[in-house]
Amino acid sequence: MSRFILITPSPDYERSVRASVAPLSGSLQSFQANYLPESPDDILRQQVGEPPEVLILGPGLPREDALKFAAVLDLQYPEISIVLVAEDNGELALQAMRSGIRDILPPTADMEQIRALVERASLAAAGRRRGLAPNAAERPTAEGGRVVAVMSPKGGVGKTTVASNLAIGLGQVAPMSVVLVDLDLQFGDIASGLMIEPEYTISDAVVGAASQDAMVLKTYLSLHPANIYALCAPRNPIDMDKISGGHISNLLRQLRTEFQYVVVDTAPGLGEHVLATLEQATDAVWVCGMDVPSIRGLRTGFQILSELDLLPDNRHVVLNMADRRTGLTVQDVEATIGAPVDVVLPRSRAVPFSTNKGVPLLQDGSRDAAAKGLRQLVDRFKPNWEGPRKKLHRRAVVQ
Repeated sequence: MSRFILITPSPDYERSVRASVAPLSGSLQSFQANYLPESPDDILRQQVGEPPEVLILGPGLPREDALKFAAVLDLQYPEISIVLVAEDNGELALQAMRSGIRDILPPTADMEQIRALVERASLAAAGRRRGLAPNAAERPTAEGGRVVAVMSPKGGVGKTTVASNLAIGLGQVAPMSVVLVDLDLQFGDIASGLMIEPEYTISDAVVGAASQDAMVLKTYLSLHPANIYALCAPRNPIDMDKISGGHISNLLRQLRTEFQYVVVDTAPGLGEHVLATLEQATDAVWVCGMDVPSIRGLRTGFQILSELDLLPDNRHVVLNMADRRTGLTVQDVEATIGAPVDVVLPRSRAVPFSTNKGVPLLQDGSRDAAAKGLRQLVDRFKPNWEGPRKKLHRRAVVQ
């Protein structure tokens, strides 16, 4: 089976693409033509086996015809990633996104750029195939993908670290199908924690055309090398006042229609934006430190949200910076909050080092004990995951 298809009248460009994808597994089938067929089936019926992963619309094809052809292909075969080779004049990106084109490749791109972009498109195709699989237990449904709110009533417990590593880990499960949203609108650290310089932030994404069209919204996201997208917090904390709970609800509804996983790093406490997130969330990851204020805060948070009927159905409790020398045990925490601790992350010097470096533990393949716990958390979101049922221990409640 040919993983890649190229349509272009240029033999030189065909040779360049063939040499670029040679290190990748799979073959390239090219069609030298300066026009496109009426139907994608005219091309795909010439393939053997399953449909290809990436279709490259090369230079020399009429642009309007290419956009129309891409729109039909995306509708009929959404698991195929489409790459358009053209110069982006500013307006083309929006038209391309609306037509289902995944990336725009400059005609002058060198072999390394072509290879990297085609490989990224191939990973995206793999993620979309998993999401479209009929028996995938956690695939996006008519309502969309999973919205995972990473929560903590108190600050300073490592919530952003957990959220960024969870997104990175899920990106390894479903490449290009994960978006990390920084909803700590005043002091969010996702951009610095992932070494991202965002062109747009959430302030731009909740207004204008992006708030009306999910495909436009995707052009406002920042792409991370670990095959995930990120939507970073505003550059100016004052911009928080311009973003309402309604904006957040609409944003998350849009994102869950486009992504298999939407990981939300919320602000500490239970403010308007956090409550709006919980209304859309399918899962909540509760992060708790091994100290009395954090534990009591989590217990109070559970009680308040239970009264408001805002507790998501799927709950995952993470005990961070666990240390026996604190005088508390995991069983003490469980007895106090009235819920099992699902993942324990031991105190580790590797965690602040990875934060300062801007490379999450799960991105650099660390074998640290904390990384092992983070992988356990990621495993809980894999399709068909069935974990052990923990029983609560009867221990002293932290007063």
